[in-house]
Amino acid sequence: MPISDNLRGALYMCVAMAAFTINDSMMKAATQAMPLWQAIALRGLMTLGPLIAIGAMTGGLDFRMGRRDAVTVGIRSFAEVASTLLFLAALVHMPLANLSAIMQSLPLAVTLAAWAVFGDKVGWRRMTAILVGFVGVLIIVRPGPAGFDIYALIGLASVAFVVVRDLSTRELSKAVPSATVAVTASLSVTVTALALSLPGGWQAVSLREGLLIAGAAAAIVVGYNFAVMVMRVGDIGFVAPFRYTSLLWALVLGWAVFGTLPDALTLFGAGLVVASGIFTLWRERKVKAARA
Repeated sequence: MPISDNLRGALYMCVAMAAFTINDSMMKAATQAMPLWQAIALRGLMTLGPLIAIGAMTGGLDFRMGRRDAVTVGIRSFAEVASTLLFLAALVHMPLANLSAIMQSLPLAVTLAAWAVFGDKVGWRRMTAILVGFVGVLIIVRPGPAGFDIYALIGLASVAFVVVRDLSTRELSKAVPSATVAVTASLSVTVTALALSLPGGWQAVSLREGLLIAGAAAAIVVGYNFAVMVMRVGDIGFVAPFRYTSLLWALVLGWAVFGTLPDALTLFGAGLVVASGIFTLWRERKVKAARA
């Protein structure tokens, strides 16, 4: 029996979130014995080839663009580099699920930034949900001498740069292919990691570490492709909430691979963030339908 486009889109989103979380888990495991910058550079080198091949096969590689788009791609690539390096720097020192819980605030942060930068209309209901979500983030981070973790702050900084990345993407003209943007971002991250890894030198890579990096590269390519497929099927208002399955994957993998689980307070904060995000997406969908 054929499945609906909405269900197919939801499945694609779940696969994409699982793939990205598997990538995070493998990178966290690899960096327990390998320098962080070396691991990022190796993953980037393994990822670039498949991304370029996929872009070439789909006819999506075209680096000719106007000045405005070129500047926007440059800003987006810088934000991609900063968000990736900060996220992985936090991931090395934080439980996977705790960092994932912080990252769930991204849709709320993007909505708030779009309101502040582009003047998008955000009603009092969505604004209240955003504030509740950020209360959840504070519960997770727990600022104060007893519970504050500097790496949680680094995770929040990563969210800030992802917001810049996403808002920059919004400003790109439709003439710029998605594959071109993805390859440019991947190349930027790889070159930056290579530069940062050189002063400390590279260490020999064991079979285990090599397999982990290769697995992370494969997972991130799968995640990227399914994330693109998500945008082409189903109603995004129905599909978008399934991005929060990444937190479930992080909980499962954090427990199964690293033997860590968040405490009750962190789970409560994560619940506030997820509930606020889902409400915000639902409300945005309802407002758009009413305007239509």
